[in-house]
Amino acid sequence: MGRVLSIDYGKKRTGIAVTDPLKIIANGLTTVETSTLMDFLNDYLKKESVERIVVGWPRQANGEDSENMKRIRPFVQRISKLWPNVPVELFDERYTSVLAHQTILASGIGKKARQNKALVDEISATIILQGWMEAHRL
Repeated sequence: MGRVLSIDYGKKRTGIAVTDPLKIIANGLTTVETSTLMDFLNDYLKKESVERIVVGWPRQANGEDSENMKRIRPFVQRISKLWPNVPVELFDERYTSVLAHQTILASGIGKKARQNKALVDEISATIILQGWMEAHRL
């Protein structure tokens, strides 16, 4: 049994979340600089069994693709080519940043920690993965 890995791809930073091997819980894994993302994925996929990669699909409120999609398409093509045995799926990420900020506020952590953009990216990846799991009833 493999994990499902979720990616909240950004221009500067990328949040990453992953399920447990039984695919019961979505957990934030880390946030990496986007410039080092491929190295991170290569190392992670060598160590862990990943059966699917879910990438956040940036869409506007009206359903159209957002500006970041021009970076997502080539990224998805590249990982599909590098790891052809691992299916890659896009999943709507609308409002995940807002939900991540609300989650951080609700957690009661201090003001300085709330300004940590890397934490927002990791939580966003977790929200994307949780939404995907709920949509697929895992």
